[in-house]
Amino acid sequence: MDNSSGVGVLDKAALVLSALESGPTTLAGLVSATGLARPTAHRLAVALEHHRLVSRDLHGRFVLGPRLTELASAAGEDRLLATAGPILARLRDITGESAQLFRRQGDIRVCAAAAERPSGLRDTVPVGSQLTMSAGSAAQVLLAWEEPERIQRGLQGANFSAVALAAVRRRGWCQSVAEREAGVASVSAPVRSPSGKVIAAVSVSGPIERLTRQPGRLHAAAVMAAAERLSEVLRRTGAAE
Repeated sequence: MDNSSGVGVLDKAALVLSALESGPTTLAGLVSATGLARPTAHRLAVALEHHRLVSRDLHGRFVLGPRLTELASAAGEDRLLATAGPILARLRDITGESAQLFRRQGDIRVCAAAAERPSGLRDTVPVGSQLTMSAGSAAQVLLAWEEPERIQRGLQGANFSAVALAAVRRRGWCQSVAEREAGVASVSAPVRSPSGKVIAAVSVSGPIERLTRQPGRLHAAAVMAAAERLSEVLRRTGAAE
């Protein structure tokens, strides 16, 4: 089947984006996946990066860029983000802490939505913030249900262990205390696609003096309920992975 549109540069750009669907890719990987000449693949990837359709992870590999999420949301196709706002606001009101929705993007996690505590001491994570996958409860949730090979790679240099991830899978939620940032605690739970794949993490975070050193005792139930509500929306609407 001929997938050519007749506009060569557009077809080649589409090849680059399709190649990045499976995850972070080096320039050599792009060349292999697309069949494009190395200079062409590099030129297109850099041009797409300029328009935020492609980005880079912490290792300099190419990944799909934030503009794609923005376009999907604007088109009304991203049911997760469309529903996250009120659910995060309710979670914030129930817990009294800032609430966030994180998605994994290669070796980082991105804050896709947030509801901030209106006043007082808080942990502010602006929408669009890129945080490490090596620390924090959301990072553990986003990694815990991955394939074993990806878990092993993710554990390299991480502040948590395989034993900790096994505990996350067993409980269905995760807590962290001063793991990502001194003085900050958090609780996170997974959001699942209709097929059961973990595609995001719902979190609440705030100062240890309020959340204590066992934040899960205070907020795990509320965080898990919020994550389940988001998962249920995706099941009802049949949203894509």
